[in-house]
Amino acid sequence: MLTGTPAYTPPVTRATFRRSAIAAAVVAVIALAVLVPMGLGLYAVFGAVGLGLGVLNSWLVMRAVVNFAAAQPTRGSFTRSVLGRLALITVLAFGCALLFRPPGLGVFAGLAVFQFLAVASSMVPLIKEIRKR
Repeated sequence: MLTGTPAYTPPVTRATFRRSAIAAAVVAVIALAVLVPMGLGLYAVFGAVGLGLGVLNSWLVMRAVVNFAAAQPTRGSFTRSVLGRLALITVLAFGCALLFRPPGLGVFAGLAVFQFLAVASSMVPLIKEIRKR
């Protein structure tokens, strides 16, 4: 049972999200700084859009988990929420990729890079815990 307000998010989760979002912003700025002078600015822009979609997805996951922990949803409502969120991100990514071919494919690169950053940043608390022992 969750105690406290429904908007409670564990500090480790907030810190992991913050680290991931900051790392995504840094990668986006570096990509823009490197690729724009090379004439590949649109690839960098769409990569940054992909990173932004990754941050959005991560934030929506965090918000959904908090809401579901407080509401104790059914399996069906949880499944619909997950599929709806993934469908939204996928439609946006495919839309960019199809409408702005080939630079729009950078959205998928940005999403992939964000997943790597999210996994790496979520390992930080685990590594700290292992080093304590």
